[in-house]
Amino acid sequence: MLLNLLRRSVYQCDAATTLTGLHFATTTVMTFIFRWLGYIQPSDLPFSEILKYVLFANFSIVGMNVSLMWNSVGFYQIAKLSMIPVSCFLEVILDKVQYSRDTKLSILLVLLGVGVCTVTDVSVNVKGFIAAFVAVWSTSLQQYYVHHLQCLYSIGSFNLLGCTAPAQAASLLLVGPLLDYWLTDKRVDAYAYNPLAVFFILLSCVIAIGTNLSQFICIGRFSAVTFQVLGHMKTILVLTLGFTFFGKEGLNLHVVLGMIIAIMGMIWYGNASSKPGGKERLTPPDPDVVELEDLDKLLESDGPNGKV
Repeated sequence: MLLNLLRRSVYQCDAATTLTGLHFATTTVMTFIFRWLGYIQPSDLPFSEILKYVLFANFSIVGMNVSLMWNSVGFYQIAKLSMIPVSCFLEVILDKVQYSRDTKLSILLVLLGVGVCTVTDVSVNVKGFIAAFVAVWSTSLQQYYVHHLQCLYSIGSFNLLGCTAPAQAASLLLVGPLLDYWLTDKRVDAYAYNPLAVFFILLSCVIAIGTNLSQFICIGRFSAVTFQVLGHMKTILVLTLGFTFFGKEGLNLHVVLGMIIAIMGMIWYGNASSKPGGKERLTPPDPDVVELEDLDKLLESDGPNGKV
């Protein structure tokens, strides 16, 4: 949110990729301090896994920024909404997760509600559609990979962030100035850095630490789909606070109705996904366990005096 405010404010900070690199550089400093204090332990995460994660994450950041630049706000919101079904698809295909009917319907209700209250003007072009497509799939893969790595290597949120943040910061700070110049035709070093602008940039870096860490904690504890559903609660809160503090312009019946529908869907999702069978991973039966179960059934059918 603060990143978008900086970009759209009077300071015209358009270097979104470089700014994100600064966010991860600050997060890296935090992880070094936590490792020095003993809160983060060294982790044996393969370099190939870190490289794949950073690739997904960087494409996600660049794709979302470019999608917002090249598309209307309405189509950008549609692209964000489509991340939920894409994340569901990844969990079903890669993790063999099965959703109950109520869980599926609750997700649809969330999508409907958020769509009603946020999607207004919708216009798209070819390059904007390609940017949105890359953004949706790379973001979904990045968030899936956060959960996947924590489960596969039994690594905590702090440790995983400590492994990935330095590589992500280095790559974004290396590529960011060139990419921002290509997209905006403005050089990062030519920006008019005044004390107030620098203060807000530093403030966004501090806030980014909590944002990055909360993402890793939430996805690691639950899943990418749950994180996406909770993320749209942020959208509802932003709209509510905006109407409360900055006037009622844009507030109408269908926006209120969409917000109510979305909140109902989120409550329903939380209830449905927590029930047995609401969301579970299908694992193939262990052949050894099946043989033991069959043997037990055979012994029971023969009775205490039966022969096997």
